[in-house]
Amino acid sequence: MTSATPLTLTVDPAVRALAPGFTHLAVEARGLVNGPSGEASSALLDDATRRLAERLDGRAPHEDPHIAAWRAAYTAFGAKPSRTRNSAEALARRALAEGGLPRVNRLVDLYNAISVAHLIPVGGEDTDHIHGGMALVRATGEEEFETAAGGEPVVEHPEPGEVVWRDESGVTCRRWNWRQGIRTRLTGESVNALFLLERMDPMPLADLRAAADELAGLLRESNPGAEITVREPA
Repeated sequence: MTSATPLTLTVDPAVRALAPGFTHLAVEARGLVNGPSGEASSALLDDATRRLAERLDGRAPHEDPHIAAWRAAYTAFGAKPSRTRNSAEALARRALAEGGLPRVNRLVDLYNAISVAHLIPVGGEDTDHIHGGMALVRATGEEEFETAAGGEPVVEHPEPGEVVWRDESGVTCRRWNWRQGIRTRLTGESVNALFLLERMDPMPLADLRAAADELAGLLRESNPGAEITVREPA
């Protein structure tokens, strides 16, 4: 398989100033085979829930120091962290609630399992639908965000100053990692993907690397013909 040019990922200085302790890693995958959730992906989610419960040891997710740091970052750009939770906290709450984690598709189940087991935000993007590079910026409020409401497609706009991931066409994820847009989400037809893993101090960078390595290993195991690369920011 011929390697493609890596997707450009940048973090704007304004975001660095807002959260100096932020770091991300990327896992790029090409030649994936996605499909409906199955026994294997469901087992990964169940094991992740078990690992999360052991990690928290009776505490609520927001009492974990890493999630507390994400709440502080959300507050810094004007979001209400108890109302619009970062993706790691939201998934952790669902994992521990009655009914547990949703089953979406194999790739989404896989990265959700890593998010829950390591209590870190993880997102998955279909790189065939990303236009140009991706950047983490503070929004002007004029950017377009494609989502759905009541089952119908709608276009929203982020709040001025909101931290968002975006590409050349618009916002791909609002409020840092709160809500992903429909344009770049992973579907049953996705074959090329970018997985973003994010941390704040005080989580050690080594813990983020361990999560990325685990994700890469699971992708290789379930997609033996795929090309998987773990990338650190330049």
